[in-house]
Amino acid sequence: MIKIGMMIGERYEILEKIGTGGMSDVYKAKCHKLNRFVAVKVLKQEFSENANFVSKFRVEAQAAAGLMHPNIVNVYDVGEENGIYYIVMELVEGITLKKYIEKKARLSYKEAVSIAIQVSMGIEAAHNNHIIHRDIKPQNIIISKEGKVKVTDFGIAKAATSNTITSNVMGSVHYTSPEQARGGYSDEKSDIYSLGITMFEMLTGRVPFNGETTVAIAIKHIQEEIPSPKDFVPEIPAGVELIVLKCCQKSPDRRYQSMAELIEDLKQSLINPEDTFVVFNDPDEDAATRFISDNEMAQIKRQSERRDYMDETMRLKSDAEEIEEDEYPEEDYEDGYDPKMERITTILAVAAGLIICCVIIYFVGKITGIFGFGKDEPGTPSTESTTVETETVPMIKVSGMSVAEAQKELRDMGLLTELSYVESEAYEQNIVISADITEGTSVKKGTTVTLTVSAGTEGREVPNVTGLSYEDAANQLVTQGFTVNRTESYSADVERGNVISQSPVSGKAPIGSVVTVNVSMGQEDNKVRVPDLMGRTEDDATFMLLEAGLAVTTGEVYSNEYEAGQVCYQSYSYGSYVNPGTTVEIKISLGSESVTYKYNASIEGPTLEEAPDYVPGTSVGVTIVADNGKVLLDTTTTTFPLAANHNGIPSPRGTITFTYTVTTPSTTTTNEAGETITVPGATETRTFTRAVEFVKE
Repeated sequence: MIKIGMMIGERYEILEKIGTGGMSDVYKAKCHKLNRFVAVKVLKQEFSENANFVSKFRVEAQAAAGLMHPNIVNVYDVGEENGIYYIVMELVEGITLKKYIEKKARLSYKEAVSIAIQVSMGIEAAHNNHIIHRDIKPQNIIISKEGKVKVTDFGIAKAATSNTITSNVMGSVHYTSPEQARGGYSDEKSDIYSLGITMFEMLTGRVPFNGETTVAIAIKHIQEEIPSPKDFVPEIPAGVELIVLKCCQKSPDRRYQSMAELIEDLKQSLINPEDTFVVFNDPDEDAATRFISDNEMAQIKRQSERRDYMDETMRLKSDAEEIEEDEYPEEDYEDGYDPKMERITTILAVAAGLIICCVIIYFVGKITGIFGFGKDEPGTPSTESTTVETETVPMIKVSGMSVAEAQKELRDMGLLTELSYVESEAYEQNIVISADITEGTSVKKGTTVTLTVSAGTEGREVPNVTGLSYEDAANQLVTQGFTVNRTESYSADVERGNVISQSPVSGKAPIGSVVTVNVSMGQEDNKVRVPDLMGRTEDDATFMLLEAGLAVTTGEVYSNEYEAGQVCYQSYSYGSYVNPGTTVEIKISLGSESVTYKYNASIEGPTLEEAPDYVPGTSVGVTIVADNGKVLLDTTTTTFPLAANHNGIPSPRGTITFTYTVTTPSTTTTNEAGETITVPGATETRTFTRAVEFVKE
């Protein structure tokens, strides 16, 4: 009996129960020997008391413990203590695919295919080690909080299928293959069928076959054709539909014959989802009975006679050892077998082999210089140096470009970039002022070009975070108002997790600009290099990540730098090294964001400073014009304040113009003749303006 707080195997402390299934209960535990958290799966009593089951379970679980793959929940240990049989597994924080489907009702085809690819890669690794799962279903697939997809319960499935399973365990019947339902032999193609049913559920939110009893469902798997997922979700692409149907063929010979074949078609469906590229196998047609023509029958007879003749000849030759090959009648070899010709062919083959060996030895000697003739003469450029010299590009003019545009242009040329910000009144923020390599200079591909970029007049000092842990570095940069972009590379000198370098290194940069920190991964190992995805289409980027053995999640965001439909963000920068199976988040540009403003205010009347001669109650013309020329208000009023409510303004600023009239008083003067002259008053127009700023909606 498992209790919270107890220790099993003298190393695993049971902390809490985190799940239960038909055959086992799962607990979170702490391994005190390696100081890490693990999941401990404990068999239920009804199975622990079955000696046959326990025996098979131990053998299969131990075999599964040899599997190590990013898309498999790894098995660390198998043990027994006081009648408690348990397996210790990797602890994955996340939810099962079953709960994920229930939460979202159904998945988009891109998400379903992406998950299926990761599941397939995990199963493929098991198949390559001659381990068949036999119980692929959404309940045995876990999606971690980081988005990684992992298959669990390897090993326990074979033991289960070899014994009588009670109905509470037979939730798997919805995903079982026809051959398993019959109780017959199952192999790798049984896993392919179950994965096809799982894909059907991801795409439609339901299983293809249902019934009141497990037997009724099993019979449907054996007898009924699977419905098309498009019957339930018409927008599913044709290519994805055909993949599901091929996986779920009744005959194993008609399905995909390996996980590698399935993975290839799944990747293709992300690039060309509507193409009908899926090829269905038809073993019945390939093996169909057909009539043999007279010519074919005659040839079969001749070959049979020839074999009989040769058998007899070899027997006689063995007995006498004196029959010469040229004594055989030539007509007996009219079908192509001639001892003379065979001897000549053998000699020619040996000669050709000697020539090939000489050629290989020559080139090996030339390359390595073993025989002295592979070395270059003095003054003669080597082939290698010539190749290196051609791997150059002319430096372009980048002054005046936006930093994003310059980086993209240089990246397309095969050059790397590093940024250095300076305050400038002559250049706007994020405009390139200069580069450390002169325009027109030949530059080797892979060279780093340092761009001096304007920080405008309100830059903020970039802290030096080199040598700090990534967490401390990111905290400092974010606190100062910068955005952090992480790259990773190997380093034998900098401790794993600490910052090797940063860009920009120092100086002032605009608030909100990106600071790239290069984080050490320690000594080099078998990590995967993240491809350059920026500016690519979603399909191209997805394919590149999958080809690299990485997972992908996508989102959408407005971008002023990348056109709609292009990748404008990747969570791991180009050139970073990550573990195989790592999920890379990409964001697809929705194009430039349409920003509008609003102006909701009470406009006060002219002040004494603005209009000393204004008389309250006088009629005033009020006009509001946005900076782009759009007229928001044109009215006349005698009373203030004047209400103004305007939305959808395309400019952030505008001008209010006030127009009013004043009448000058009449004047009386006396001329030289003593006559009185009266000049009547005049009406004059006065105007003044106010600048106004609008609020972003």
